[in-house]
Amino acid sequence: MIKGYAGRVLEVDLASRTFTFKPLDEDVAKLYIGGKGYGTRLLYDRTDAGIDPLGPDNPLIFATGPLNGSVAPQSNRFAVICKSPLSGGIGNAACGGSYAYGMKRAGIDVLVVLHQSEKPVRLEVDGDASEVKFIDADDLWGKGTYETQEILGKKKHHAVIGPAGETMVRYAGIVSNERIAGRTGVGAVMGSKKLKAITVKGSRKLEMDDADAFKEYTKWVREMFKDHPVLGESLKRFGTAGIVGTTQARNIIPTRNFQRGNFDEALKVSGEYMEDNELVGVKSSCIHCPVTCGRDVEVEGVGRVKGPEYETVALMGPNLEIGDLKKVSEWNFLADDLGMDTISLGAVLSFAMELQDRDMLDAGVRFGDPSGVSDLIKDIGHRRGIGDDLAEGVMRISQKYGGHEFAMHVKGLELSAYDPRGSFAQGVEYATTNRGGCHVQGASMYLESVGPLTINPQNLKLKADIPVAQQNLACTINSMVLCIFTTYGMVPKQIHAMDPDSFSHKALSFALENSGPLFLKAMQMKGKPMLWWEKWLTYITGTPLSGGHLQEIGGRIFNLERMYNLREGVGPETDTLPPRMLNEPTFKGMTSGHPLDQLLPRYYKNRGWDAEGVPTRQTLDKLQVSV
Repeated sequence: MIKGYAGRVLEVDLASRTFTFKPLDEDVAKLYIGGKGYGTRLLYDRTDAGIDPLGPDNPLIFATGPLNGSVAPQSNRFAVICKSPLSGGIGNAACGGSYAYGMKRAGIDVLVVLHQSEKPVRLEVDGDASEVKFIDADDLWGKGTYETQEILGKKKHHAVIGPAGETMVRYAGIVSNERIAGRTGVGAVMGSKKLKAITVKGSRKLEMDDADAFKEYTKWVREMFKDHPVLGESLKRFGTAGIVGTTQARNIIPTRNFQRGNFDEALKVSGEYMEDNELVGVKSSCIHCPVTCGRDVEVEGVGRVKGPEYETVALMGPNLEIGDLKKVSEWNFLADDLGMDTISLGAVLSFAMELQDRDMLDAGVRFGDPSGVSDLIKDIGHRRGIGDDLAEGVMRISQKYGGHEFAMHVKGLELSAYDPRGSFAQGVEYATTNRGGCHVQGASMYLESVGPLTINPQNLKLKADIPVAQQNLACTINSMVLCIFTTYGMVPKQIHAMDPDSFSHKALSFALENSGPLFLKAMQMKGKPMLWWEKWLTYITGTPLSGGHLQEIGGRIFNLERMYNLREGVGPETDTLPPRMLNEPTFKGMTSGHPLDQLLPRYYKNRGWDAEGVPTRQTLDKLQVSV
């Protein structure tokens, strides 16, 4: 078996309460790495077209990668893959916490959960004994994610759902510690199986090809992270909410259901405000991560809990026209405990508020008014009253009540908190990302509008190139499985230190913006491993992997996802943005919104797809994508 892998796939059948350990497919691991890549290959091969996402034939796949189980910073995350109940296409999410570490210690690379249990159940997996216990979970059903993990034991490695997963809220997530695999409704699929929790344990150690080189290099990386302006300073001090000031200044923070890109009270929900006024105790991190981007805050009546991330404060703050961080922290806690994706939840709440404004729905909530929001979040999580409709997500709400032109989703997945009218490459990424309107499947906005070295975010240069490279990179990052924040270190501290008005900074930005076809060619060049994840992979597996190799693997994964979507009826017609994004300007001098119609053909060409957005046989053969 290739080093870095445990070599085992565990399949669990909830209907028959049986389990089987099978060998990991080395050929698939070489082509797709692990994590999201391996899981997508399994999903495509093991399912028929047209299955019900919430039915017994939809497998729920938990997958680790070769870096999991090591002490590499930001490496202990797991991927969850299934058919999405939101889009009907590919569903996946990634999560931190400690569960991935527990899986690899149990000697398991991939866990495939099949079929459905008749009654609530939880799993206890002992990797050393190669044993799986099926334990009735009636006593845990209905309990929140915090209490569930408390009962199961804080020092163990769990993946659990809350009431939102149990009631199959279509944007329910799966929680490990205080982290959540939030997007695409993976928690609803777990709930449809009546699977409340999985606990894993074992004592196996990760085998590496060159453990000494890995150890020495990791020491250097930790020091580099510590000295980096983002990984060692701003994320440490302010968490992800430190970006509020930037998106506000760039006019791209979602406000009033994306009607505007700025909010007068935005800084009252910023990371800086959180540090000065709300932060309590120490900052937190996932296991073995030195970045400590987690915040602890106090919620009245609850105590000390994890504070809200940028997406949450933006979508439940400015997007609802709320400038009260205490309220946003309370709603964040409720969502975490119920087990719901706060990105989708924030978008649902803002959509409901706009429908309320237009007398199209009586949801009992209004922009700028926090009253009623907490109760509505609980009603959504338990599918009570109007909460039952809102649990379906923005796309389905608009199909029932109207409002398609301001329903902020792509492919059924609600948009994250970067307005693409001020970040054109991010708009292309939203439109084309296989799981829908998501930023962590590429994060193009970092290279064009919110990072330290940005280009004009509102011209057409590189806007169809950056998403290709970034999506490919994200596919490999989510297959290793690493945290996307590791990519922040790609921009060295010397560039962060430059004066944006200096000649050298302007010259670098100009060179990047005008690099044209050279940008993609440079990203796809194969050579020696340069960046830390490339070197970690090389030291662990023994196979030299450079950035160009990883671009190729990422392209393979992305195209397989595309073929899965096409098979399931999620076609090129879904490669679009909400009408509000295309038609309503938010900047002076603009007469319309995002110019997607001009960029999409270029993106398709860069991908090696035909004019209709379908991968060509030549592209699939080149990437070794079998369908």
